[in-house]
Amino acid sequence: MPLFCPPFLFSAAGRPTTSLLIMQIVAVLVALALTFVIAAVVIGREVSRLIEQAPRPVFDLDEAVEWVAERLPFEVSAVLSYDEVRRILEGYLHELNREATSAAADLGPESSRGDEDEPEQASDDQRSVGDLLIVGDDDAVSAIMATVGETGLDIAEEHVRVVLEVQVAYLQAIGAAGPPQAI
Repeated sequence: MPLFCPPFLFSAAGRPTTSLLIMQIVAVLVALALTFVIAAVVIGREVSRLIEQAPRPVFDLDEAVEWVAERLPFEVSAVLSYDEVRRILEGYLHELNREATSAAADLGPESSRGDEDEPEQASDDQRSVGDLLIVGDDDAVSAIMATVGETGLDIAEEHVRVVLEVQVAYLQAIGAAGPPQAI
């Protein structure tokens, strides 16, 4: 006979009675029901939290190239191929990554910024606002022109500017910049 069971739940032969078996079955069912209720509440809470959050925008280079190339003005799209648009966008992403890495190194604890009384001189076209890094058109265009020039492609600076303007519209369309819009 188990230690913590009252003796009236056992027969004279020491076997459990029917009422003990029923109590055990009920206890297991209550435990299962309680587990289900807890799981349902937790899952329901997480689903409602995820529904309230907007999905994170994801930049897909192939999609961006197609989207930007299709929306370029005729004068530019007649001159630039999809591959050239891709090179421009890749150059912009490379420049953005370089600037972000540079800004992160400047913010790091090991970085030596020189005299703390003198503010660091930033280019007129690049500035930092809080945790945001803003890279302006002139810096981006000059870096892209240098990158594209290394590949041997001959792309006009005006065309690079137009591609970057349309790329901003793409970033707004996917919700990565400004209010999200339908693509």
